[in-house]
Amino acid sequence: MSTSLSASGRPRRPRRRTRFALSALAAGLAGAVAATLTVSPAAAAPTPPHPTVEPAVRTVPQAELERRVAGAVAGDDDKPGERHREPQRGAGVTGADPKIIGGTETTISTAPWMAQLWYYDDTGAETVSFFCGGAVIAPTKILTAAHCVDGYDWYGHGAVITGTAQLPEEDDLHGGTVSGVWRQWSHPSYDAVAIDNDMAVLTLPNPVDAKPIPMTTADDTASYAVGTDAKVYGWGRTSSTSPLISQVLKSATLPIQSDATCAEAWGSDFVKGHMVCAGEPATGSDEGTVSACNGDSGGPLVVGGRIVGVVSWGVEDCVAEGAYSVFSKVSTYAGVTYPRVDDTDLSGDGRADLWLRRASDKVAYSQNSTGTSFSAPDLWGDWSAVDLAVQADFDRDGYQDLLNRGLGGELVWTHYQPSSQTWDHRVLATGWGSRKQILAPGDVTGDTLPDLLSLDSANTLWLYPGKGDGYFSGRVQVTTGLTAYDQLRGHGDFTGDGKADMLARAWNGDLYLYAGTGKAGSAFTPRIKVRSWPEVKSVVSPGDVTGDGKADVLAVTEYGNMYLYRGTGQASTAIFATAVKVGGGYGSYDIIS
Repeated sequence: MSTSLSASGRPRRPRRRTRFALSALAAGLAGAVAATLTVSPAAAAPTPPHPTVEPAVRTVPQAELERRVAGAVAGDDDKPGERHREPQRGAGVTGADPKIIGGTETTISTAPWMAQLWYYDDTGAETVSFFCGGAVIAPTKILTAAHCVDGYDWYGHGAVITGTAQLPEEDDLHGGTVSGVWRQWSHPSYDAVAIDNDMAVLTLPNPVDAKPIPMTTADDTASYAVGTDAKVYGWGRTSSTSPLISQVLKSATLPIQSDATCAEAWGSDFVKGHMVCAGEPATGSDEGTVSACNGDSGGPLVVGGRIVGVVSWGVEDCVAEGAYSVFSKVSTYAGVTYPRVDDTDLSGDGRADLWLRRASDKVAYSQNSTGTSFSAPDLWGDWSAVDLAVQADFDRDGYQDLLNRGLGGELVWTHYQPSSQTWDHRVLATGWGSRKQILAPGDVTGDTLPDLLSLDSANTLWLYPGKGDGYFSGRVQVTTGLTAYDQLRGHGDFTGDGKADMLARAWNGDLYLYAGTGKAGSAFTPRIKVRSWPEVKSVVSPGDVTGDGKADVLAVTEYGNMYLYRGTGQASTAIFATAVKVGGGYGSYDIIS
């Protein structure tokens, strides 16, 4: 409800808050660049090994997706998160309600990454339907709010529309594309009562054409400077007196406010570091108020072309005098959210799996992670024609790829084609037989696209920035003189800052961390010794084995026993938790990735 100004002229704390989302349509829907990779067409590739395993994927028929959208459009406009106990903050607290009041209409070309999230479940005693916003942060990834996701089955009842600024009408998607949801992730510490840690990611079964927008990084402070103009986007309510949401995408410019201002307005409801508020204080009516509101939940707050906030909560009806819109602070959650952008794996469950080749007969296998161990192996057939293989998703299509090197030195990208359900091969380069190390750590340059590293015969480390389509830009020299290491490894973020890191194992068994900077010109910080592993024969780094958003490491001893070292996200000697034995017999494999 409305608030009054204090004697000092500052707004008093609003007494009610609510999640920023309303079920959609209540009353109706009326460098130093040297050489480039020598790229050859796939047809020019030698006959490569062919995977005999298809990636797991859960798809939903198109007709069912359209039924869900239609049901949500005509539904009863429930509020996302309402099945949880509502926060008790003073008298009369109600459920989530966001919208853009005082904004202007915009086009999908200005915000091509915007996504509509429709939920419709008519299988229970009561039908549940609601609408949230979201943003495409990778071809198969949608960033949104946890209160739109937590406790709901998005695979079973959700649909995502991209590529249009208009909401659907009857069977008209206005040029948009509707997708199902393959899997969902909510922040593990999401608190539905406090509406804290309100971050979530939906993974789609197939990539969409919408141009992604990157999230900001953990070290970003400039975007949150007081007075910085930020833009919020959404289809939410446009008036505090009407339940109708906007038929067309709207945006509004809101100045970033200080933590002190937010705390003055919201008291202990505002969690410093986890939240950011923006806008001028609401006036108590639509006139003079610019604010997010019901239906905008999960939508992005954008500064400088990056998402800095996710629409989270605010006061009911959005215009109470002195109120500000509150957003989840993306920089705080970069470390745990970025890995969800790069959580592709062979089994499709968000946990990194193993790919192995047996030394005796060169037969390859994969083993799916269970979180603490690995399942029985799946057969991949004869892979005697390669001498190296690493896992990655170079085209960001949500399916794990293999980068393998043929015996003739050709570098081959083996990637899955979901449209034809077959594996394709592309020769990326030739003459790579002398490369001592090749690894795919993830996004090294900070542009959200996966990159490639290689160590040449002169012990110079080169970075090949990825283009996100399986191709790479010209190489950039990272460093020289890496003679002390027998193994370079890395896939993911070991330090919890959302940046890809690298591990280096010295000949004497000492393990060093090179923390990523997110910058191509100076890709890594000076090394930190994190372990002494003289008993370890091979270091394996497939990524997040446990599924907690932190990169893990596997170590194989000289006796063939494998141990899981769970990542802690700390850039110190405490980088890994206590080892857990995974199993034995791994000494019989000559390639493990």
